[in-house]
Amino acid sequence: MQGVKKQHLPSKTCPVCHRPFAWRKKWEKNWDQIIYCGEKCRRSK
Repeated sequence: MQGVKKQHLPSKTCPVCHRPFAWRKKWEKNWDQIIYCGEKCRRSK
């Protein structure tokens, strides 16, 4: 099993809750367009 440790993944800060969130596999193709950490923050922008 080969992978990258979470501490080495890119991360961003959510503009709504100001908490950092890390890269996820499902965001691989559109990481540049991801702004919010989740649906709750996206809805309350």
